Amino acid sequence: MPTLRILHDATETVVEVAPGANLRQTLLAADISPYTTLTQALNCGGRGLCATCGVHLEAGAPPPQHWHDKLAAQFGYPRLSCQISIHHDLTVRIVDDKIIWGGRDADRVWKP
Repeated sequence: MPTLRILHDATETVVEVAPGANLRQTLLAADISPYTTLTQALNCGGRGLCATCGVHLEAGAPPPQHWHDKLAAQFGYPRLSCQISIHHDLTVRIVDDKIIWGGRDADRVWKP
């Protein structure tokens, strides 16, 4: 079973997940929101359209599959938690300084 390590609010939560579990759904089930106060109610519901569920992948990042997530990864924006399936151990950081989407960080550009 993969282990999901979640870094948030200066704390760390570790959750074991079923292989193939959706990251966004797993975060919400653990009562850890990838959203801001504003986007908590105003989001696309996990369809990969709004980019408000973005998180930083710290370790174990899978390659992006969805077109929107590919763009986020290519330019260093937070990755879409709704488009990530957990198949291996993964460490994510909740973006706590975003207003809606989260800013670009050139050091986080995904490299295959």
